[in-house]
Amino acid sequence: MSLLFDQVIKRFIRTGSLTIIMPDGSIRRYEGSPGPKAAMRIKTDEALRALIVNSGLAFGEGYMDGLIEPVDGTLEDVLLVLMTNMQDSHHIFNRLESGFRFLTRRVRQFNDRRRSRRNVEHHYDLNGELYRLFLDRDRQYSCAYFAQDDMTLEEAQLAKKRHIAAKLKFDRPDLGVLDIGCGWGGMALTLAKEFGARVTGVTLSQEQLQAARQRAADEGLSDRVRFELCDYRAIRHQFDRIVSVGMFEHVGIGHYDQFFRTVHERLKPDGVALVHSIGRSDGPGSTNPWINKYIFPGGYSPALSETLGAVERAGLWVTDCEVLRLHYAKTIAIWRQRFAANRDRILALYDERFYRMFDFYLTGAELSFRVQGHMNFQLQLTRSIDAVPLTRDYMFEAERAAAM
Repeated sequence: MSLLFDQVIKRFIRTGSLTIIMPDGSIRRYEGSPGPKAAMRIKTDEALRALIVNSGLAFGEGYMDGLIEPVDGTLEDVLLVLMTNMQDSHHIFNRLESGFRFLTRRVRQFNDRRRSRRNVEHHYDLNGELYRLFLDRDRQYSCAYFAQDDMTLEEAQLAKKRHIAAKLKFDRPDLGVLDIGCGWGGMALTLAKEFGARVTGVTLSQEQLQAARQRAADEGLSDRVRFELCDYRAIRHQFDRIVSVGMFEHVGIGHYDQFFRTVHERLKPDGVALVHSIGRSDGPGSTNPWINKYIFPGGYSPALSETLGAVERAGLWVTDCEVLRLHYAKTIAIWRQRFAANRDRILALYDERFYRMFDFYLTGAELSFRVQGHMNFQLQLTRSIDAVPLTRDYMFEAERAAAM
């Protein structure tokens, strides 16, 4: 088994170097062209076999269980070597794993209403205290917008909300807004406070629903903002504006047409919608099996090429498209710092295995934006050709006015 593993890794490492201490104590070094360096230990033969059979799942599980550990370095060092080489991997097991995941992705992403709620509960109904320990004060669990490089996380998340609001074109008070996937309510509350909107936020998370309703009450905004435990497909009213931030990744590729048809049907003829999502720059792919099992079941980060076809079929105009490249890498880097700083408090909520799981998730997520072509995109959508001005000047003017 170790001989087979040796042959696989020799073909896999084409950039940088990886030193591995095998279960029997032997040390093997794999080297390619100049690049990042790391070392790791595989403690058991079972962990070694699992890596050969399904490396995408087994590496994360091995780290969670303490069977795979970095040596003389960090988890980030090891993942940087591995994820850099995944971009140009030609070994047969990786090709078979990737091909199988791609062919079966529609099954794993079959997110009907019942499954969607279960998937959301898996991640977002964790102890609310956990998210307070690494997110910003507003609990924005999506890519921040670093308008200036030296912004704090709090400043960058507020800038993100104002950046999106500028694209939604709040040109008069009391516009009705639907917030699909409203999280803990931060976007909805900001749109009500700063732009005079009346917002309906929908979520499938009981934890988020309770927190968002309490925030609205505490801020005296319950008359302008209401939150509902509701699937976006169940909404029946039309709105002047629709916003969705960090939710499209949970829709599932087989439901894109339905999602954008719903946006079209729920948007007034002169309305404006904004969809903010993680995406991939290298074309259609599949979700890592460890992420699918432990973090975001049913989730998928789409390529624009997969998304825009569904937009077109829904009869919507793409009136603006922006790609945010390294903004999420910067965001997650700060989350990781805060997460590590609160290690003891997180261990008091959960246990060591959970901590290692979440640490693995955040580290891999940051690197996916740095070395694997992940990004964020924002699509401004309308039903009417003339719903927004001919030039983008109004966006910049609104954003500057909001920041004053």
